[in-house]
Amino acid sequence: MVRVLKAVVPVLALVAVAAGCSSSEGRDAERLTAQRENYCTQLGAWQKARNAAGTDTPKSGYDDVGAVAQDAFLAMRPLRDEPVGGGRTLAEATVAAMNNRDSEAEGRVVQYCGDVGFETLTR
Repeated sequence: MVRVLKAVVPVLALVAVAAGCSSSEGRDAERLTAQRENYCTQLGAWQKARNAAGTDTPKSGYDDVGAVAQDAFLAMRPLRDEPVGGGRTLAEATVAAMNNRDSEAEGRVVQYCGDVGFETLTR
């Protein structure tokens, strides 16, 4: 009986540790999914505000678009190092799309949202 207990206790401890890791990984995946959804939501809001402002934007219209862009930048921060292709990170492509009106970069961040399952949140 003592021998069985000596063998069972370490196995149970290992199972408990492994279960804890699995639970932590699940929470990490959920957090990553929520961060991606938030980024794609904010990106879509920026696209909508930019398109609504048009090309002849009065000062107040620019301020509104700038505020929405700031929200997208904040949402991008935890994801900034994720690759989006072309040797760019999500941060680099987001900055290029929003600050430089780089349509290729915007296409990359929209594709990123599609690839992570949130294509309906962008334009």
